[in-house]
Amino acid sequence: MTHPFLDLPPLSPAHFAAIEDRVARLMDTRQDVVIMQGEALLPLEGAIRAAAGPGTTALNVITGPYGQTFGNWLRDCGATVIDLAVPFHTAVTAEEIRSAFAAHPEIDFVSLVHAEAATGNTNPVAEIGEAVREQGALFYLDAVASVGAEPVLPDSWGVDLCVIGAQKAMGGPAGVSAVSVSERAWARMAANPRAPRRSYLSLLDWKERWIDGGRRVLPHAPAQLEMLALEACVERIEADGPETVMARHRTAALATRAGAVALGGGLEPYVYEEADAAPVATTLRVPPGVVASDLVAGALAGDGTLPLAAGGGALAGEMIRVNHYGTDATVGAVQSSLAAIGAGLAKQGLPVDLERARQSVESVWVTGS
Repeated sequence: MTHPFLDLPPLSPAHFAAIEDRVARLMDTRQDVVIMQGEALLPLEGAIRAAAGPGTTALNVITGPYGQTFGNWLRDCGATVIDLAVPFHTAVTAEEIRSAFAAHPEIDFVSLVHAEAATGNTNPVAEIGEAVREQGALFYLDAVASVGAEPVLPDSWGVDLCVIGAQKAMGGPAGVSAVSVSERAWARMAANPRAPRRSYLSLLDWKERWIDGGRRVLPHAPAQLEMLALEACVERIEADGPETVMARHRTAALATRAGAVALGGGLEPYVYEEADAAPVATTLRVPPGVVASDLVAGALAGDGTLPLAAGGGALAGEMIRVNHYGTDATVGAVQSSLAAIGAGLAKQGLPVDLERARQSVESVWVTGS
């Protein structure tokens, strides 16, 4: 008996290349796009290890946990790392980037996360990219969470290494990711004797064995189901229209933020300024005396499909994350999440107004603001 997931014809090099081209169009880039056969940590780490090493001076921007991870990788590569950390309830500014350059003119590499789903903030990459271009540094961007939820434009922003993943706003699988690579980045990798070679982490292997060969022979068997799922994600975004998909995510964020404020019970947005809040996820601060992880556990016990999570690590006690991305960028997901949070707060004797929260969410959803 044939099975639709198991008995598939091999994915041809031409089909693989066509999916890469569709991803490139989604990012509006003319750079080389390499689809990596693994979760986004694969190209995130691979790009750093390929482009950074002894002699690199990196400005590593920390607006959440992934920025901390990138700093660790950069140090492990032998780079000199200058961390620019800002409070997780805000975003970094281009002015702060320029100040770091002025203090350390030797900086030649900048690493940044676009949207930090874990902390609910998003950074103004267009303005930061302008500052990085003025410095002439190589610009590395994690756009895994943001792609599909807000514009990701590596060419316009001067991003040399831009990593995306399918598992968040694109609404796809976690097992496939992609990176766009500028000519400057390829040159930096080729000049780095420590860049991974003959390795699953190696971007240079893909360039030599795939791109430079005209994309005729794949270097290894592709993750076929994930590739087809990625193609389906892009098809769905193309069919709906990228602007429509991004507007849906932005509305979900605005509605969650407004609904949380209307709910009461001492709940408040974790990211102070609306302009700094990511469209992919909204983080909320619980009132004193409430443990966020316990509140989330209770909500999920009632409905395990809710897109809720507690903050990671030290944030588990104070932060709730509403992950309104992909198929959860809907009014129903927002309403259900806030209702479950409100019910948990009410059980602890806190005054909440579920109806006011519901009306607030609906109002934002209708008006889009």
